[in-house]
This record gives sequence, structure tokens and C-alpha cells, in this order.
Amino acid sequence: SATPLTSTACLGGTACVVTGQPFDTAKVKMQTFPNMYKGLVDCFVKTYKQVGFRGFYKGTTPALVANIAENSVLFMCYGFCQQIVRRIVGVDRKTKLSDLQNAAAGSFASAFATLVLCPTELVKCRLQAMHEMQLSGKIIQGHNTVWSVVKGVIQKDGPLGFYRGLSSTLLREVPGYFFFFGGYELSRTFFASGRSKDELGPIPLLLSGGFGGSCLWIAVYPVDCVKSRIQVLSMAGKQAGFMGTFVTVVRTEGVLALYSGLMPTMIRAFVANGALFLAYEYSRKLMMKQIDSY
Repeated sequence: SATPLTSTACLGGTACVVTGQPFDTAKVKMQTFPNMYKGLVDCFVKTYKQVGFRGFYKGTTPALVANIAENSVLFMCYGFCQQIVRRIVGVDRKTKLSDLQNAAAGSFASAFATLVLCPTELVKCRLQAMHEMQLSGKIIQGHNTVWSVVKGVIQKDGPLGFYRGLSSTLLREVPGYFFFFGGYELSRTFFASGRSKDELGPIPLLLSGGFGGSCLWIAVYPVDCVKSRIQVLSMAGKQAGFMGTFVTVVRTEGVLALYSGLMPTMIRAFVANGALFLAYEYSRKLMMKQIDSY
């Protein structure tokens, strides 16, 4: 039963990354170096002038791996966590869960997904902000390939170096996915208006997925900003932990610095998560049909 889910994760993940990567790159650049860019358009223009079109697709390979791995684990564990929630609440396996219970199951599932996500995101963020790290003089020679970044992490910090920013990734994912699945289910309930949610067409599913993605990012954006800084700036040497980094940013740059790059994130979140949930629901229906026909 995992195969359609894995193929969904591959399809959904690829669609997410190809459409959303330039926006994700802008987000990481603006989060880690907010003083270099006046806004989204400025970031796009400067990146294009300095590095060319390929600058927008730095870190695409780890982004693809991260997305596919996270979504495979997330959606596989989502079903499993729904059963745990059913057991806790004391209802049988066939009972439909409420929107709130589904949100809790999604939140549980994201904790497992974090373990595969953290290392790949670290490599992705470092590749995306490598140009800025060199421009600002924080590092002399940048690593421009996935392999050179991986090698650099292992040489400098050992295998555990890939888990820099793990606590901030968990702090983002666990509450974030509560809002992600909660927003998605609430939106589907709204569109279904009394009918079964399974009867919804592609447009309501796309909009519900987009709404879920937007809820996630609005709720946890400052946490993600701190995570990006820890993962990128730790290239130049020892970096403070989550609270240390958070306090420093607020004190030296103000609260608004924690929201640098929110615009490209919201555009990407709506498009990418709409596509992701659409792929998920249709492959789940396909899977159920296959199971029923046996």
C-alpha cells in the first residue's frame, strides 16, 4: 500500500520543487541576509544579474530529495498516526476523525518526517545562500555542488553536523503540520458543506491544499527564519542555538527581520501544496480502488 503513496510523494515532490524552487531560494536568501535585498523583485533581479538563471535553482537536488523523503514519510505516517489517534480517543478503525483529530495526527507524523528532512534541508539552504556567504566575506571559498557541501559537513562536524537546526526544524514541523492538516481538513469541510469530503473535485482540493500550506507558513515562519540562519551561518563557524539566534535577531534587527522572505514563501506554499494534496487524494482513491478489487 505504500507504493502509490511513494509515487505520489515523487510526483507531488517534483511538481512542488520545479514550480516552487525559485521562490524557495529567494526565501532562504532573504531570511539569512535581509539587508542585501529590498524585497522579492530586488532579490530576483540581483540573483539573475550576479549568478544568472541557474542561481534560482541552486540546491534543487537536495530540495527534491528532501521533498520526496519528507512527503513519503509524512503521508505514510499520517495514516498510522490517524490509527493512534483513534486508539487514544477510543473509536474503531473505520470511524472518520474530526478535523481537529486529523490535525493532531498530521502533527505526530511530522515528527518522524523531521528526521529525514533536517539533513537534506541543511545542504539545500547552504547551497542556496552560498553566494551571499561569499559576498559578505563570511567564507572565502564556497562549495558549489551537493557533494562538496556534504563532504564539508562531514569533515568539519562529522555525521551529526547534518542535524544542525534539528530543534528548530522540530519546532517548525510539529505545530506547523497541525495547522497544515487542520487548515486542509477545515477547508475541505467548508467546500463539502454537508456532503462527503471524498466527492470534492480538483479545484476545491487544490484550494484546500493551498490554504493548508498557507496556514502552516503563517504560523511558523519566524521559526523557519531562525532555522535557515542556523543552518547557513554555521558554515562560517560555531552558531548559537535556537533561542540565542532568535534573541540576537530580534535585538539587533527587530521583529520584522523574522518575516523576511514571507512573500515568496506564501506564493510557493499555495501553488506547491495545492498540487501536493491533489496528487495525494487522487492516488489514495486509486489505492483504495485497487484494495477493494482484490
